Amino acid sequence: MRNVVRTVCLLAMIGVTPAHASDAIKQHIPNAEKVGEGRFTFMLWDLYDAALYAPNGRWDADQPYALQLSYLRNLSGQKIADKSIEEMRKQGFNDEITLADWHAQMVEIFPDVDKETHLTSIYRGNGETIFFNGSTEIGRVKSREFEKRFFDIWLSQKTSAPSLRAELLGGS
Repeated sequence: MRNVVRTVCLLAMIGVTPAHASDAIKQHIPNAEKVGEGRFTFMLWDLYDAALYAPNGRWDADQPYALQLSYLRNLSGQKIADKSIEEMRKQGFNDEITLADWHAQMVEIFPDVDKETHLTSIYRGNGETIFFNGSTEIGRVKSREFEKRFFDIWLSQKTSAPSLRAELLGGS
């Protein structure tokens, strides 16, 4: 036990902390544990690290879970919203009026991000997606369809990042 404490203290002194669920995740996901994690790279740029949390580390699409993105580059909230809508279209959702509404809501919610930003999205299964910047709630979108389509960007079999999906779901 003393060696474990000594190791944790040493890691903290050099700036490494053990991976753990944020307070926002713990608040909304009972017994939250990491299911998987991976890095999203576009062309040659590492954009963010993603981690999926679910009760007892077991993801079920119909139960609450959280997706945390830790950004590695500066990006505007507008670009994040634009890319989210683009990915929803790629998966076959084409109700342009609904997409425009969701886009406007995401532009209002998503901040500009940098290397210090950790955005968390909470899937509750009740038609309300909650967004956090760190431990601060930054907005909610109330729509069952949005809830499904937003998380499908990463977790659907139709995702444009299948290797990241596999890592998030605990594969390699």
